[in-house]
Amino acid sequence: MTAAERLREILDRRIAVLDGSWGVLIHRKGLSEADYRGERLRDHGRDVKGDPDLLNLTRPELVAEIHDAYFGAGADIATTNTFTATSIGQADYDLQHLAAEMSREGARLARAAADAWTERTPERPRFVAGAVGPLNVSLSVSPKVDDPSFRSVTFEDVRASYAEQIAALSEGGADLLLVETIFDTLNAKAAIVAAADVAPELPLWLSFTAIDRSGRNLSGQTAEAFWISVEHASPLLVGVNCSLGASEMRPFLEGLARVADTYVSCYPNAGLPNAMGEHDEQPADTSRYLRAFAEDGLVNVVGGCCGTTPEHVRQIAAAVEDLAPRALPAREPRTRWSGLEPFEIGPDTGFVMVGERTNVTGSARFRSLVEAGDLEAAVEVALEQVRSGANALDVNMDADLLDGERTMTRFLNLLATEPEAARLPIMVDSSRWSVLEAGLRCLQGKGIVNSISLKEGEEPFLEQARRVRRYGAAVVVMAFDERGQADTVERKVEICERAYRLLTGQVGFPPEDIVFDPNVLAVATGIEEHDEFAKAFIEALPRIKERCPGVRTSGGISNLSFAFRGNQHVREAMHAAFLYHAIRAGLDMGIVNAGLLMVYEDIEPELLEHVEDVIWNRRPDATERLVELARRFEGATVEREEDLAWREAPVAKRLEHALVHGIVDFVEEDVEEARLAAARPLDVIEGR
Repeated sequence: MTAAERLREILDRRIAVLDGSWGVLIHRKGLSEADYRGERLRDHGRDVKGDPDLLNLTRPELVAEIHDAYFGAGADIATTNTFTATSIGQADYDLQHLAAEMSREGARLARAAADAWTERTPERPRFVAGAVGPLNVSLSVSPKVDDPSFRSVTFEDVRASYAEQIAALSEGGADLLLVETIFDTLNAKAAIVAAADVAPELPLWLSFTAIDRSGRNLSGQTAEAFWISVEHASPLLVGVNCSLGASEMRPFLEGLARVADTYVSCYPNAGLPNAMGEHDEQPADTSRYLRAFAEDGLVNVVGGCCGTTPEHVRQIAAAVEDLAPRALPAREPRTRWSGLEPFEIGPDTGFVMVGERTNVTGSARFRSLVEAGDLEAAVEVALEQVRSGANALDVNMDADLLDGERTMTRFLNLLATEPEAARLPIMVDSSRWSVLEAGLRCLQGKGIVNSISLKEGEEPFLEQARRVRRYGAAVVVMAFDERGQADTVERKVEICERAYRLLTGQVGFPPEDIVFDPNVLAVATGIEEHDEFAKAFIEALPRIKERCPGVRTSGGISNLSFAFRGNQHVREAMHAAFLYHAIRAGLDMGIVNAGLLMVYEDIEPELLEHVEDVIWNRRPDATERLVELARRFEGATVEREEDLAWREAPVAKRLEHALVHGIVDFVEEDVEEARLAAARPLDVIEGR
């Protein structure tokens, strides 16, 4: 039986116990600069006091002593003393060249202690979790206030640094990898990729850290969105640690325990730090909180983080000893994506709108802003799509004058700093794989790749699909193969079914992460071969769903009306009528201009008849008749009244709406109304 199998057996039977803090015990030793240096680093040119991971090399007996204390207190699992033992983390001390050795020796010391305790009590085996910390840099947050798109490191920098550490932890004897205190989910995704590269045999334990009572981490994600971002890694354990202390953890622990279909952990700080940065919460209090979590069926592993000691662990172990572990829930397979917040397609979701205007090939305004280098203004286009009801954003930078990889990276980095837009999932759209991958390396959430196809054959298709899965994204697959683009019902179904077998059978893609695009092609072009294109798309949808159970379907709706460019009224009528019938046939989503969707019932009857003649190819002269009718609408615009229903709400709600949506038109009158109703002006500022 492997260590992972033994640990699973324990987790199914009882609540396991993790050790506690390293920092508090090391601090109590009162070590000097010379103690940290040892003989080996006596002449090192930079101060190293406060580098705990260095002690694996210079004071290994102290590290072994701490492991022994925690195992003696009742811990089942030891964390290695390697929280900052990466080349990036150790650069602060100019010790990056020793980072791998620190990790290797840290794992070896924990392994020796675990084996000694297992030999002493063979009925209770001990385990080693290789601690992989969050780094002192972020892939999602800029360190420059004046440049939100700037990042001090790249995804590859972080992946490589983690890969070096993880390989060393594996060599040192770790049983599993604990990627902990995750304040930036994109950093954690780089660690997941690194683990798959260098130690795929080791189970993963991923632990989220919320920074305030909102339950979000530093990069802005909720616990539920975090889980959607990382569940592709199939971690053995997922949980929460550090954060605000157990007393404030319950809401986001409950959220994670509700959605995760794997084992859940919780190891909090000993309360919030005091004015001196120390933790005052007593073992009896921490253990009482954790017992309550266990009684409510929320946890499979408990332990301690900052400020906790062997006495905390002793009392935690005693508190949960007689309680059953959390039962793993069965989660219904559904399409789930995430930005800062989760997005799930369920039975009542309705049609999913993917905003198309952040696409340089679909929006002249967006393209001109991007080509002019005004990405801040381009973000406003994204916000307009969000406010118009988009559920996700399609981002495409395929223009001849653009460096696609660089522009995609800068724009997505900038978009990540705009919470209203960043809460949505991102569809990274490009015809070039290098641009798609550049985009994936910017997404902390679970995004969607648009697109891959069988155009170049099975091997390139499978390789790209594996890489998409590696980053945890969903994928759009075009109905395109070695013979070209599918234009008939039979070809659309044939290609999608072939791709489905490859993705589910050889790559391990869950069906709910596959989106088939059977190709929305232009109609009413005057070319007879094009007359059946709209009808073929609609008729293929239910057959694709039948042959490929669990998948979703999508299409680029504006393609349908290319023959009527410049006649916006007719184009919108065509899109509305086409969507009406396609959605009834099983279309789940579409790439659309979320602010310009006409209602089917509002289409003029004569125009609707002519449009549907074209869509269904009901008569041989359908194109000529629609072209003739369209002349009446040339230059016409669709009048849309601004929705001011929110102005009917109480003033507090009106101010809240204006703040969220950046509306300044009514700010003076609303603030004055609020001031007159408030006891004091400061109440308005504080939102009371």
